Amino acid sequence: MYSAILPSAEVSFSGRSTAQKHAASVSQLSRFVPKCQGPSFSGSNTSKQLHSVSQLARGAVRTPRLRSVRVVRAGADQIESTFSKTAAKALEVNLNPKWYGVLAEIGAGQEVARWFFRVGAAAGTIAKSISAYDMTISDATYGKADRYVTRDRVQNMLDYEYLQCFLTLKTARGKDTAFFAFADTVVAKAFGRDNECHGWLGIKYQSRPGAEPNTVMIHCRMLDSTAQLQQEALGILGVNLVHGSLRKAGSHYQVLAGLMDDLSRARIEVDLVDFSGPDYKGVDKRCVALRLVEKGLCDAALFSPSGNLQIPQEALYKKNVLITRGRFRPFTLLHNDMLIGAASQFFCDPDGTGVLSSQDFIGESGDAYTECVYRDDTLVLLELTTRDMMEGGDLLDWTNRDGGIQEESFIQRIEALSTMGYSVLLSNYRRYFSLASYLSTFSKESIVISMGIPSVRVRASVTSPPRALQAVTSIAVHLCFGRL
Repeated sequence: MYSAILPSAEVSFSGRSTAQKHAASVSQLSRFVPKCQGPSFSGSNTSKQLHSVSQLARGAVRTPRLRSVRVVRAGADQIESTFSKTAAKALEVNLNPKWYGVLAEIGAGQEVARWFFRVGAAAGTIAKSISAYDMTISDATYGKADRYVTRDRVQNMLDYEYLQCFLTLKTARGKDTAFFAFADTVVAKAFGRDNECHGWLGIKYQSRPGAEPNTVMIHCRMLDSTAQLQQEALGILGVNLVHGSLRKAGSHYQVLAGLMDDLSRARIEVDLVDFSGPDYKGVDKRCVALRLVEKGLCDAALFSPSGNLQIPQEALYKKNVLITRGRFRPFTLLHNDMLIGAASQFFCDPDGTGVLSSQDFIGESGDAYTECVYRDDTLVLLELTTRDMMEGGDLLDWTNRDGGIQEESFIQRIEALSTMGYSVLLSNYRRYFSLASYLSTFSKESIVISMGIPSVRVRASVTSPPRALQAVTSIAVHLCFGRL
């Protein structure tokens, strides 16, 4: 096979054609000699080789027939070479006779299945590939749902597809086969709309033939600007999930380590990974969330008062936010006073009675507020940052060569805050405006950040008092009064 890169033409011809049919392409090839690839169009003998091709076109030289010559457009999709790790992973899964299963995808195409078909040998791995796009068909297959891009939906898809595959094939090949089912439900960028692009992916699989199945489920945000790029990123993420789960069964940290191969944080954010099953009995979801933030797979993780990991899109939807930052070692009366002081200016009914009075709209200075929010419509958060925990040193794991935060101490701190009834946000944000930007991505309501005096540090040159005044005004407006 010989190939040459042309900027805007795509020409192909076979060795079975006559020499006269090659003549039309010789002039095109000669114009793009520097970009030619292949043994016949490279190196110092390029001009001699093109001269020989010209003679062949005139019938003056008898040479062996060319099997094929392919000329493709510059910038054509070279996926296998660009994403070599993804292709290698898909092929490794296909070539292992032990793994056999189903791929079910809703939204953003069938990009995961396409990878396994594209690299070859998919017949030894894929029993079925399905995409139930129509809502009626989807409801008839997986059960009726009010919302389709949810954790419950992908769980129903996994249960149905795995059970069907296992029950149908266990007699024929269950003795030597570890069955699996992969599923995803995704909403990609819509035409003409600036919608939130996210999805759920999961795999239910046997680590060995005859074993009870494990389940790995992830939630991701797709950050590319076009639907096509989002589909591409989703396909790579799905292959990484399938390969890591099957190949590294029982080692959840190794699964996490391979999720972002051939991807970057500019394209995909993974903010939840859930491991369950016999091979993951000792895995703590809070520690998994800690590693996601610490390793940069996401910027923040949100814990409910019960300690469960939450999705920001769901927890912050149509919610006002009152948040205070700190190391909380431990939670002190000062932290409590800061929250009470902020609540007295933020809530219409700070005492929680639901009864409003004129005094509820008046601050200590006597100024009347024009708006307030209800406590029931507000999520109160305590924020911990990985940077503070690392710099403080009290949570560092000194016994681990790789360093990082000690999991046991981290869990103790999370539990101490959760027992007081607060939701906890773990983030890697150092600056307040980064935190505010993150919260405003998921909530369009009012946001208030409660601050202590030591946190208000204005660094301005003595020669530039207007800048100092501008910084103080910005802090007062955006933080103290919740105008974020």
